[in-house]
Amino acid sequence: MRVDRVRMLNFKCYGDADLTLERGVTVVHGVNGSGKSTLLEAVFFALYGSKALDDRTLDDVITTGENESEVELWFTHDNREYHIERHLKLRGDRATTTKCVLETPEDTIEGARDVRKTVTELLRMDAEAFVNCAYVRQGEVNKLIHASPSERQDMIDDLLQLGALEEYRERASDARLGVKSVLDGQREVLDDVRSQVEQKEEQDLHETLNTLEKERDELTEQIDHYEAQRDQAVETLETAQEVLERHEETREEIETLGEEIDDLQSKITETERDREDAKDEIRERKEAREELADERNELLADLEREVDPGADSGAETSVEQHIDDLEERDEELQDDLADVRVSIQTKTETADRLREEADDLETRADEARTDADEIESELETTESEIGDREEKLSELEDEIDELRGRFVGGDKDEDEDKDEDEDEDTTDNLTVAFGEAETRLAELESDREDAVAERNDLTADLRTVENAIEEGEALLEEGKCPECGQSVEDSPHVDVLAEKREEAEELEAERETLAAEIEALDERIEQVEDLQEAERRVERLADNRDNVEQLLAQKRETIADRREQCTELREEADELESDAEAKREEASELESEVDEVRVELGKINGERSAIKETLQALRRLREIADERAELERQIVTRRERRADWQEMNEERRETLSAKRDRKRELEDEFDDARVEAAREDRQNADTYIEQVEEKLDDLEEQRDDVQGTIGGVEEKLDELERLRDRLVAVEETCETLESLYDEAETLQTTYGELRSDLRQQNVETLERLLNETFDLVYQNDSYAAIDLDGDYQLTVYQKDGESLDPEQLSGGERALFNLSLRCAIYRLLAEGVEGAAPMPPLILDEPTVFLDSGHVTQLVSLVESMRDLGVEQIVVVSHDQELVGAADSLVRVEKDATSNRSRLERGEPPEAALLASE
Repeated sequence: MRVDRVRMLNFKCYGDADLTLERGVTVVHGVNGSGKSTLLEAVFFALYGSKALDDRTLDDVITTGENESEVELWFTHDNREYHIERHLKLRGDRATTTKCVLETPEDTIEGARDVRKTVTELLRMDAEAFVNCAYVRQGEVNKLIHASPSERQDMIDDLLQLGALEEYRERASDARLGVKSVLDGQREVLDDVRSQVEQKEEQDLHETLNTLEKERDELTEQIDHYEAQRDQAVETLETAQEVLERHEETREEIETLGEEIDDLQSKITETERDREDAKDEIRERKEAREELADERNELLADLEREVDPGADSGAETSVEQHIDDLEERDEELQDDLADVRVSIQTKTETADRLREEADDLETRADEARTDADEIESELETTESEIGDREEKLSELEDEIDELRGRFVGGDKDEDEDKDEDEDEDTTDNLTVAFGEAETRLAELESDREDAVAERNDLTADLRTVENAIEEGEALLEEGKCPECGQSVEDSPHVDVLAEKREEAEELEAERETLAAEIEALDERIEQVEDLQEAERRVERLADNRDNVEQLLAQKRETIADRREQCTELREEADELESDAEAKREEASELESEVDEVRVELGKINGERSAIKETLQALRRLREIADERAELERQIVTRRERRADWQEMNEERRETLSAKRDRKRELEDEFDDARVEAAREDRQNADTYIEQVEEKLDDLEEQRDDVQGTIGGVEEKLDELERLRDRLVAVEETCETLESLYDEAETLQTTYGELRSDLRQQNVETLERLLNETFDLVYQNDSYAAIDLDGDYQLTVYQKDGESLDPEQLSGGERALFNLSLRCAIYRLLAEGVEGAAPMPPLILDEPTVFLDSGHVTQLVSLVESMRDLGVEQIVVVSHDQELVGAADSLVRVEKDATSNRSRLERGEPPEAALLASE
């Protein structure tokens, strides 16, 4: 097997990566934690799915922060190409496989379980065997050494498919025990069947069967005799029953004939009445036909038409033609009438519309004049408001002038203001120019703060001086120093007492001056604050003044617009009234036209009225012809009915005579003696049949009992035959099971011996390959050979003959020893039992973890030797530079510190780079 390509999307630390692997040695190089091992895990996961995750779950595969993950693997096995694709998706807090497909040269397999099963069959190893043989994972380099001999034996036996032989041996053993169990059971069955056959043969069943069959035949003869007597009695009963039934039928027929005779007589009488009624109806219809002829003649006379009174076809045609002509003329008049009515309606509607439009125009004219009047009234109100606003504006100007007058130069020009500002500091009165109140207030507050600070300093100095004065006065009062006891006369404290008192007076005077100054400043600050408020008031009044001026300008513009609008409305009203008058005149003209059209309408209606009367007369003539024809038809129909009724009564009279003759014949055939004899025969037959049925039931019951006993004996005989057949079959089965038991025992022994032979062969071959591999690594070293016994116990021999357990080797030596063992197992599987077998790539994940630099060199030799021995593809994951030098192909893995995503980069091995530089 050769891995051709692997693609990952959101697989652990890889966002989107795609890598093609070549033949030979491929080294995946990068710093620790860059994601090198993850690349191998992706290959392992693609092959075996969740079985490759150990104790982890599918959730751990998907990159943190992502919802989906994909892994694709392309590989070649036994010169055939394969492709695996697995998709994962987070659903809630759990990841599930949404797609798992294996494309083979022959078929496409879907589903994680089926794909894993197919891969296991294809590579002849499951996930555990894969990591024990081809995939040396990081941290598991010493796995085989640390394993116990039995565990190591199980691992290697599974890899070499020897476990299947043990399984077959166990199956053969189970089969042998199963056959033994079945054989014992069949022997018990054989003894039981043989005992049953002997018991049944002792019962003499054939003699019993002959006796029962003779008894059954005698009972059958008695039953046949009584059944013959019963049949004769039944025949007598049926004959008597026929006589009685015939007598009953004759009586019923006589009654029926009497009823039918009465019914025929009634129908004949009723039909004769119907014939008389029909005769009267014929007479009445002839009279009605004559009356209709008179009415027709009167109508023809009124129409002044010469139509034959006989109503022949020519006269009827003339009437029809005249009706058609008049109806056609009436339709023409209807069309004319419709046109006239449409014209009247159109003109009337137009006239009404014109009047409505005129009314609307007049209404609009009135509304325009009303609007003009309202606008004039509004203009008067607006002019009054303008006057009020002008007064308000004047008041605002006066108030602003009054407030500005409180400032220096408030109502003077700028030059006068400047002169007064120059003299401001020479007067005791506070003068502030407009707009400078805030600045002046800040200056005054600053001056006050300075004065307050100065006063506080003076107060502190004053208290210091007062304390000194109190101390000096206290010393004078004592007369001597309280500390040294010396006289205070000429003491410095006493000598400067007068100066201190003068200084205290000066300080007190200065503080009072500052207090008066602060009070004056407070008054000025209060005045300036009032002026500042006046400035703000002036600003608000100025804003109000500007607003009033703007409003006045708008209202003056509005007055001009509204006056112009008022003039336009009055002009529009005059135009609307003129248009309304024109529309009323047009409406009057249309009404005159309508009156003329109405005269024409009257003429059309008059002509249609005359046509209607003529059509009524003509249609009545047509109806009279139809009615006379209908009366003639009814007369003919009733004549035919009278003839049919007469013929019907004649047939009824003949039937009546025949039924009377039949009734007399049946009455003559009536015989009471014969009927009484038949009744007596029927009673005697019923009594006999009842008695014989009881006897027959008893005999048949006896025969059934005998027959049942016969059936039981026959069933026992059949069972005896079946037991004899089963005895033969069970004897044959026992013989077959005994033979099968011997074969299973032989097969069990054969599988055990074959497994031992193959294990010994594999142990010898594995020991040879292990020593060959170990020699490549430890040439000219202190170790001589490795021994592998039949129980897979490993022993290392030094060149001095001393033996060592592999656990006694150093860490690096144990790692190389284990790698040698793994490589030897790999070679054994690759060579196969009967020739070369396609193997997965040899995958080494961080094999240098436990190696120092010297052992790394030996590992490089091991890798190169495996390549030289024909391993098609070797993939090594390492951060060691020396292994990089042994690579045929180099893959660099780097991780972005910002995104924490790994990326792959194809690199050139050092030898290739050196050749390129040369």
